[in-house]
Amino acid sequence: MTLMTVVFSFALVAGLLTLVPGLDTALVLRSSISKSRSFAFATALGISTGAMIWGVAAAVGVSALLAASDLAYRVLTLAGAAYMVWLGATFLWKTMRKDKIPARPAGEAAGVTSERNDLFKGWLIGTGTNLLNPKVGVFYIATIPQFIPAGTSPLLVGVLLAGVHCLLSMAWFTLLIFGSGYAARWLQGVRSIRIIDSITGSVLVGFGVKLALDPAH
Repeated sequence: MTLMTVVFSFALVAGLLTLVPGLDTALVLRSSISKSRSFAFATALGISTGAMIWGVAAAVGVSALLAASDLAYRVLTLAGAAYMVWLGATFLWKTMRKDKIPARPAGEAAGVTSERNDLFKGWLIGTGTNLLNPKVGVFYIATIPQFIPAGTSPLLVGVLLAGVHCLLSMAWFTLLIFGSGYAARWLQGVRSIRIIDSITGSVLVGFGVKLALDPAH
């Protein structure tokens, strides 16, 4: 196979995976609707950062350790599960608080320092969620070696394929963010934000519990 054929074939597989609704989609949509467009893009960038790190890890063999070591896989799985349950629980806790959840004021400009801190928080949430999901690493270790042509550098090709996946993900997230932006005026009320947080929190907690209880390796 030529490198171009490899990239196209992997892009097809990664593209189909990207379109499947999951935890990443829920986080980005929640960020876009209940936070801001810039926060959603920061979250999406964090998700892509985590995916790129996993891709590089797979290319250099770190993820092979997860595939070979039950202990390493289990430790990372439990850490990721605990993080997702904690993150989901914080969203659910907000919905149960009696004080009002302030809706995002349209057109309100935040201070530069506050905005940077908020964007960094969104990036950390996206990155942490992806890095602490070992199944992302297993996906890369299971797929990337199959797409590396003979005579090429596994590291360079692995990074290239991970980059393709990240570009596809960012393109999809961009569509979601701008698409949800049109509906934001109807979804930014206190009740709507509580519903969004409830759904996102439930997805996170459910995914975390499933991850912790899943014996599959």
